[in-house]
Amino acid sequence: MNEQFSVAGKVAVISGAAGALGGSLARHFAAQGADVVALVHRPEQVEPVVEALNALGGRPCGYACNVMDTQAVSKIADEVVAAYGRVDILINVAGGNVAGANVMPDQNFWDMKLEDWTKVLDLNLNGTVYPCHVFTKVFAAQGYGCILNISSMAAYDALTRVAGYGAAKEGVSNFTRWLAAEMAIKYGEKIRVNALAPGFFIGKQNRAALLNEDGSLTDRSKKVIAKTPMRRFGDLTELNGAAQFLCSDAASFVTGVVLPVDGGFSSFSGV
Repeated sequence: MNEQFSVAGKVAVISGAAGALGGSLARHFAAQGADVVALVHRPEQVEPVVEALNALGGRPCGYACNVMDTQAVSKIADEVVAAYGRVDILINVAGGNVAGANVMPDQNFWDMKLEDWTKVLDLNLNGTVYPCHVFTKVFAAQGYGCILNISSMAAYDALTRVAGYGAAKEGVSNFTRWLAAEMAIKYGEKIRVNALAPGFFIGKQNRAALLNEDGSLTDRSKKVIAKTPMRRFGDLTELNGAAQFLCSDAASFVTGVVLPVDGGFSSFSGV
């Protein structure tokens, strides 16, 4: 492989590494020779995640961590620097939807639970901002580092139902662009901040919304496919190449970008 695109030997901290998307990225980076530091939510997830990464490559380790606990994240950052000598990459994947922040077709806006609105903003927006707040200090001290955040198609268009999630992911996109400029202007060109905006991928959280029990498409997923020029859902592994590119030296002049990986969904009006 062209060395420009290599992440071999890089130290990559990945949150949400026990989840579908975070796990896929963690496994990919490990297979590419990166030393993956897996942040997971529950202590019992650490060992199986690290064992799976160990079989692929690099020198992985894992921590149980609430990414909104900045003291815990700071302690982990110090331990990672002590163990590996540096941190090259931070990938913020921890996030997800909260059902009570949705407004379903048979509901009104006032049925939405405000406490769940706060939860989904915390989980996705603050769950991205807080680790950045910690690790940018590491990057500023080193003089280099790369951050990759996870936005969403819900940040491109105001998708029905997912009111809270969409607002949170739009916040992630805006924050990504802001932080990219802030770090480059004040700390130099070698600290880069970008994001991926995944299109529609079937996972545990959205399976019931997109597939009926018999595996056929729901009415909602038919609308998604109709607005996706490639006429299919994505496979999680199809995010790996874009993530690797943005975290590699091949993207040395790329910062402040929110890259759609969506089969054309964001570029098509449906007409």
